[in-house]
Amino acid sequence: MAPGVLWRGALVVFAVLVPVLATLVLVPDWLHPPLDDEALRGVADAEKRIQLRQAQGQLQNTVRSTLLQAVAGLLVLVGAAATWRQVQVAREGQLTERFTRAIDQLGSDNADVRVGGVYALERIARNSPADRDTVRFVLGAFVRNHVPREAGARGPDDGPGERLPWLQQRLPDVQAIMQVLSRRSPSPTGGRRLVLSHVDLRSLLLDPGSVLAGSVLRHTDLSRARLSGVDLRRVDLTGADLRLANLREADLRDAVLRRAALAGANLTGADLAGTDLAGADLTGADLTGADLTGAKLSGADLTGAKLTGADLRDAVLERTRLTGAVSDGTTRWPADRRPPDPA
Repeated sequence: MAPGVLWRGALVVFAVLVPVLATLVLVPDWLHPPLDDEALRGVADAEKRIQLRQAQGQLQNTVRSTLLQAVAGLLVLVGAAATWRQVQVAREGQLTERFTRAIDQLGSDNADVRVGGVYALERIARNSPADRDTVRFVLGAFVRNHVPREAGARGPDDGPGERLPWLQQRLPDVQAIMQVLSRRSPSPTGGRRLVLSHVDLRSLLLDPGSVLAGSVLRHTDLSRARLSGVDLRRVDLTGADLRLANLREADLRDAVLRRAALAGANLTGADLAGTDLAGADLTGADLTGADLTGAKLSGADLTGAKLTGADLRDAVLERTRLTGAVSDGTTRWPADRRPPDPA
């Protein structure tokens, strides 16, 4: 050990011991001053004088014991605080090492290693609330950089009569990231909005109960995605491709789906209350039992859509195309709107 360190340690010990010793010596005498002859002038009995001095000394010793206990307790607290700090520093170092290793895995050429890195980052985010926003940003950046939506992408079909495999089969790392992002723990700072615009997520699979609420997925390709029962409240899906997507019983309240492609989508029982569907393509979509109260459908195309049991009260249907839409007596229409003729 360097001499300078030893000297600094000695000075710290000296700086602590001197006040403690001074306190142990001075405070008892200040609280219970020694009984000198002047103080015992009125006591004639010598034995009584000795007893009084002994009692005063016991009082001083009691004060010293109390002070020693207090100092010992303070030292225990200081030691506990130092230990806690060391534990925190060690934990931060371990988290940094784990984070670095996970990032290295995410950059691997091996898909299995990348998937392992994704789940390692999820574990870090779960154990460290302060790192949740960072982990979300890293995972979102991976998706944006690795699967950008190409201009003129075909959508549900990869070729004539040929369907694209599920995302988990062709891009397991991206599928894993989307699963992690959809079951994220809340950030202590509220978290930034997840932005995955202009990316290719065709044939994505998410479990019912997954949460993407408040995300930004503008012009993202989600054709043939399975999003049944997913929380998509307030999601911005402007211009997104959701053709043939399974959105059965999905929560799309107050979402933005302006000019989105939803042709052939399954929206059975979906909650679309207050959703902005202006200019959306819903041709042939299944909206059986869907809640469209207050939805904005101006300029939307519902040609051939199934509206049996759907609730369209207070919906905006200005310039909405309903040719061939299927409805019956269970469909609830705005009071000023005449139901379309049966197909």
